[in-house]
Parts: sequence; structure tokens; C-alpha cells
Amino acid sequence: MSGKTSKLSAIIHCKCPHCRRGDIFTGSMYGWNIQHTKEICSYCGQRIEIEPGYFYAAMYVSYAMNVIEMLIVSFITYLIFGPLTDATFWHYLIAIFSGCFILYPFNYRYSRIILLHVLSPNIKYKPYYDK
Repeated sequence: MSGKTSKLSAIIHCKCPHCRRGDIFTGSMYGWNIQHTKEICSYCGQRIEIEPGYFYAAMYVSYAMNVIEMLIVSFITYLIFGPLTDATFWHYLIAIFSGCFILYPFNYRYSRIILLHVLSPNIKYKPYYDK
């Protein structure tokens, strides 16, 4: 591969923040292959989990993502069923929990990617891997 890989492209495609070439996850986001976070990048050898328990911080990122998604789902439910009343309570509850369940694999993956690419000052991009 040649050419510079942008940070946004690396985030979207779940690539290593150090080289922007190696995959961070094994398996697909949705499907029968369970996704796992690799321990080291297969392209540059960067350790992905910098220290034990490093990805506990991803829970906070995932929480923020989940709150935003719940607000969006609630607003869409409001547009479809109207305001929250006793009659629409179950519509809201089912819609919000379904959204959380469906978006769980997305949140798992991208909370870790955001933590690695945006919130980790220890991992710096090395452009010499683009050569």
C-alpha cells in the first residue's frame, strides 16, 4: 500500500492508530464471527491494549454514545407515536431497548476506536508506515 491514510479513514475502517494499516478487530461487527480486539497490530506491532484494564475507559465513551442514541430513538418514537403517555409507554420502551440491543456491536467497536484514536495521547501516528 502506498499513500497517506487519513485519520478519519482509519477510524471508519477500524485501523491501528499507530500505522493506520493494521486491523484492530478480528471478526465482523455484525454476523456469526464474534469480534475481538487484537492484542497487537499485525502490521506494525503496536500493542493495542496499552496496559491492563485500558479498555475500561471505553465504557465511558460507549455510555455517551448510548445516551445520544437513546435520545435519537426517543425523538423518532415521539415523531411516530406522539408524546410519552401511559398508552405509548411500551412503544418507547421497546424502541429504546431495541435500539440499544441493535447498536451494541457498533458501540463496542467504535468506543474502543475513539478511545485509541482520539483520547490516547500515548499512541502517535507514524507516517513512515505509508511508504
